[in-house]
Amino acid sequence: MRDYLLSLAGGLVVGILFSLVNLPLPAPPLVGIFGMVGIYLGGVFMDSLFNSLKEKRKASVSQ
Repeated sequence: MRDYLLSLAGGLVVGILFSLVNLPLPAPPLVGIFGMVGIYLGGVFMDSLFNSLKEKRKASVSQ
């Protein structure tokens, strides 16, 4: 959790500095962030699906 808070604090500092210097923010638009979250959640879902299938195979082979 500490890493997440440090990352958020660093991002806030960079955002403030960019605003003070009148530079565009180096971040994707909100729709891009939702796309990245979707990619992450899809990967997590597939990993859990594959792991559950492997466990079912192991259980059926060991019986």
